[in-house]
Amino acid sequence: MDAPTSLVRGNWWDKTTKWVAAHPKWTLALAVVIALGPFLGKPFNMDDPLFVWTARQIHAHPCNPYGFNVNWYGSAAPMWGVTQNPPLASYYLALAAGVLGWSEIALHVAFLLPALAVILGTYRLARHFCSQPLLAALATLFTPVFLVSSTSVMCDVLMLAFWVWAVVLWIEGMNRDAFWPLAGAGLLIALAALTKYFGACLIPLLAVYGLMSNRRMSGWAGCLLIPLLVLSGYQWATQTLYQHDLLWKAVYYASHKNGFFTGARAGAGMIALSFAGGGLAAALFLAPWWLWQARALLALVGGVALLDCALFGEGTFLQAYHWIQGWPRLSMEGQILFWTVGGVSVLALAVADVWKRRDARSWLLALWVMGTFVFTAAFNWTINGRSILPMAPAVGILLARRLQPRAGANDKYPALGRRRIMIALAASALLAFLVALSDFLFAAAVRQSALQTYERCGHGGRTVWFQGHWGFQYYLAELGGQALDKRHPAFRDGDFLAVPLNNTNLDPPAAPRNAFYVNGPRFLADMNLYIGAGFYSSSDGPLPFVFGHVPPENIIIYAWKSGPASKP
Repeated sequence: MDAPTSLVRGNWWDKTTKWVAAHPKWTLALAVVIALGPFLGKPFNMDDPLFVWTARQIHAHPCNPYGFNVNWYGSAAPMWGVTQNPPLASYYLALAAGVLGWSEIALHVAFLLPALAVILGTYRLARHFCSQPLLAALATLFTPVFLVSSTSVMCDVLMLAFWVWAVVLWIEGMNRDAFWPLAGAGLLIALAALTKYFGACLIPLLAVYGLMSNRRMSGWAGCLLIPLLVLSGYQWATQTLYQHDLLWKAVYYASHKNGFFTGARAGAGMIALSFAGGGLAAALFLAPWWLWQARALLALVGGVALLDCALFGEGTFLQAYHWIQGWPRLSMEGQILFWTVGGVSVLALAVADVWKRRDARSWLLALWVMGTFVFTAAFNWTINGRSILPMAPAVGILLARRLQPRAGANDKYPALGRRRIMIALAASALLAFLVALSDFLFAAAVRQSALQTYERCGHGGRTVWFQGHWGFQYYLAELGGQALDKRHPAFRDGDFLAVPLNNTNLDPPAAPRNAFYVNGPRFLADMNLYIGAGFYSSSDGPLPFVFGHVPPENIIIYAWKSGPASKP
C-alpha cells in the first residue's frame, strides 16, 4: 500500500531542508544560477555599450582604455570625458571576451561569477554577525536591485563583489590580528575603487571599524594605505594619458550634476527612500510579521503618509515629472507611499541594531547602509537602483540579525516563524524576478526597435541617423546607423533620422514624420518616463519600478529633403 501523499511530501520536504542546511554554499550557487539563468541572453542596454566599447578598445590597446571618441551626449567626445567609471570592469569584459567571445550570452555568463561572489561573500560575512547566514544571503539575492544589476555587464556587481570580500577579510584579519588578511582587504578595496569609484568609501568605513574594535591605531591602518597608493597611481596614469584626473572629474560630476550644492533637489530624500524600499523589498515584506511591533509599524506608516501628503500637497515634489498626469500619476503617488515605508524600514533596521547592540559591528552595518543612502540621495548625479545596490548585503545581514531572536529556539511557534519568513522571501523573489523580467523585455524591445528601424530605412545607400543612446545606439550602430552630431549635422537628401521617444538626449525636429512601435513589458516597467519608472535614473521617474499600463517603445522616423521633410 502506498504511503499517504502528505507523508511523502513531508519526507521530501524534510530531505530538502536537511540538504540545504548541510550544503548552504551549493544551495546559494544553485539559487544564483536559477535566478539569473533566464536572463543570460539579455540584449545590451542602458550604459552597457560604454563598457563593451571600452572593453573592445582594451582588447586592441590594453594600455589606453579610453583612447577613442564616442557620441553619447549628442556630439563626438573623448571616451575619458564621457564615462564616469574607472576601467577595471571593462578589463574584465575584455578578458572574458577573449575566452568566450563578444556575444551577449558569453559576457553575461562571465558576469555570473561576480554575482556568485557577492552572495557567497555575504554568506561568509553574515556568519560573523548572526546565526542565520543563509537567510542573509538569500535576502540579498532576492531583491530587485541585485537581480536587475546582475543582468547587466556594468561595473556595479563586480565592485560589490570586491567590496563584500574586502569587508570579510578585514573583519577576519582584525579578529586574528593577522596581517595578510588585512593586506588582502586593502588590495580588494583598491580593486573595488578601480571598478567603481564608490568603492573608495570602504577606506573610511573600515577605518572607523578598526578604531572602534581595536581602540588604537596599529599595523591595520597601514593596510588602508594600499588603496590610497593605488588610486594615486591611477590619478598619475590618467593625467599622463589624458591630461585629466579622472577620479576628481567623476567626483565633481557627481556632486555638481545633481544640483546638491545649489539646493535644487527638493524631495530627493523621499525619492531615495522609495528606491531603497522598492529595491530592497524583502525588508518591507518581512516588516508586518517580524521586524516591528504593530504600534511601531502603524506609526511608521502614518508618519510616511503624512509626509507624502505634505510633499504632494505642496506641488513641488513631483513637479519635475509634469508630463505624467491623470491615473498614472495617482498610481505613481500610491506606489511612492508604499515603497517609502519600506525605505524607512531599511534605515530603521540600521538604527535599531545600533541602539540595541552598540558595538563595532552594528556601527559597521549602520554606517554601510546610511552612508550609501546619503551618497545616493545627496551626492550622486542621480538617484538610481545601481547606487542603492551596495547596501543590499548589509540590509540582508540586518534582516537576519533582527529575525534571529524571533525565529530561534525561544520562539513559541518556530515552524510557523520559518514558514512566514519563507513566504516573505518568496514574495520578494517573485517581485525581483518580475522586475528583472521587465528590464529584460525592455532591452529586447529596444534592440528590436533598432533592427526594425534599419529594416525600414537602411536601404538604397541612404544613411540612417539617430538620436538617443543606450541599446538603441549600440544595435543600430552595429548595423551601420550613425549617431547624429547636433553641432555638425551631415544630412543628405534621402537620409532618415530615427528618434526613440523613451530614451535620453533627444531633440526631435518639428517636421512631418512616420512612426512605429515595439511592445516591451506590459504591466510593470523599471525604465519608462511616461509612467514614472526610473531604475537607472530618477530623472525619468521617482520609483525604481512601477506597476501599471506600460506604453510600447515608440520610434519616430523623419525623412530628410533639402526643402520640407517628408514621410519615408
